Amino acid sequence: MFVHIVFFKLLDPGANGKSPDENAHELKRQFEGLRGVIPGLRRIDLGIDVFHTAESADIGLYTEFDDRASYEGYVVHPAHQAIVAYLKGNRGERRVVDYEI
Repeated sequence: MFVHIVFFKLLDPGANGKSPDENAHELKRQFEGLRGVIPGLRRIDLGIDVFHTAESADIGLYTEFDDRASYEGYVVHPAHQAIVAYLKGNRGERRVVDYEI
């Protein structure tokens, strides 16, 4: 199994004029809409931060894949690329952790 975790700080306002909270909820809808769409994607969850501290990311994305090849297919999949396009101009900082189990 391959795990991909991403934390994002969102811009305020984003390029689309929406607040970080509005963009966070839209991204949750979009990412969780990938369930059953991406081959090899076992689990996808997007959490929205509730404490909003100086150290907080705005959202955390947790994904599990059958294997690394499934993850690599996700990266280039058109449904994922559509979300990447939405993120452009709306995200600031991004941190990633990828590992195999």
